[in-house]
Amino acid sequence: MIAPSEWYAIQTLPRHEKSARKQIERCGIETLLPLCKQVRQWSDRRKVVHMPLFPCYLFVRLSEPNRERIRLLRATGVVGFVGNGREALPIPHAQIQYVRTLEKASVEYDPFPYLQAGQRVRIRDGALQGLEGILIRAPEGRSVVLSVDLIQKSVAVRIEGYNLELI
Repeated sequence: MIAPSEWYAIQTLPRHEKSARKQIERCGIETLLPLCKQVRQWSDRRKVVHMPLFPCYLFVRLSEPNRERIRLLRATGVVGFVGNGREALPIPHAQIQYVRTLEKASVEYDPFPYLQAGQRVRIRDGALQGLEGILIRAPEGRSVVLSVDLIQKSVAVRIEGYNLELI
């Protein structure tokens, strides 16, 4: 019987997320590396680049993390699994789905500092219907912060025009 697969976070060295993803995918393991667009300024030009949404982290889908652990840790740039110090801990499926929904939707999103306190809300309609997060007010307007608790990283999504409900 095949064990159900779960998503796990892997910590990488800075700026090694994409190369680690390629090596891991060559082993036949499903990965998730959410990217966001950022404008970078050089002395002679400006360019839009795709940067990891959660710097130094990559997500992998595994059915047997203990068996696949050594193979993953051998990938260049991989530091280790995120967990409690003894074992890798799975990320709740809903949090991975939130990130995937953001990638598919045509909305702007940016990295945001992880928040532990605040009012939890659910988006009631539109392309982001069902997403839950923490409501904040920023100078640009209202945003919802979506969090991946295990790696303590968050994403702020501007929600002007969306209907919200308290959870």
